[in-house]
Amino acid sequence: MAITLAEEIMLLSLDDESGSAKQRQAAGWAVSGGILLELVLAGRVSVAGKYLELTDTTPTGDQLLDSRTALIEIWLRGRSKRRVTEWLTKEQPKAVAAALESLCKRGVVVEEKHKAFGVFPIRRYPEADGAIEGELRDRLRAVVLDGAEPDTRTAGLIALIHSAKLHALAFPDSQRKLVAARMAEVATGQWAAESVRAAIRDMQAAMVAVTMVTFAAVGS
Repeated sequence: MAITLAEEIMLLSLDDESGSAKQRQAAGWAVSGGILLELVLAGRVSVAGKYLELTDTTPTGDQLLDSRTALIEIWLRGRSKRRVTEWLTKEQPKAVAAALESLCKRGVVVEEKHKAFGVFPIRRYPEADGAIEGELRDRLRAVVLDGAEPDTRTAGLIALIHSAKLHALAFPDSQRKLVAARMAEVATGQWAAESVRAAIRDMQAAMVAVTMVTFAAVGS
């Protein structure tokens, strides 16, 4: 299986020179949303309104996704559904580490461990294969800057990046207003079945809700 939406977002957030994650908190929301969207596209979960429901526990064959399916099943605790915001809040602190571990296993990045001042452990993740990020950025550029029609997964990825306000990670050298306007257009476009578009809209609303609460808490 190709790398997941969550891993693609994680790649965009890693600094090309140092291998450290930029905008880690915002990226965490987008990565957790990416895992959830991937499960929606795979038919394993549904997102409708404010609620998440597990619909199929059949393995996808991707360890990152299957581990989250198992965690969602435990989290539901026998209920048919729970709020999407509750899952994103629970998952966000762990999503970055899970995506990085998966990228390491695929050989896309390598983990380097250092100690700051000889005491504090620091982990960085420089790329072992830059071709994958290169293809990803070319695909995003074609849709956002050149106006190409997106496929379902690329449009979903753009919607997640837009929701988490990670425009600068995807397009560091472009005008944010222009990029954000095109991303908003893609996010609301007719690029997938209505059920998938509805799931994306509901996930975007959930991500906005949880990020606003988080930033308000940080600023207080």
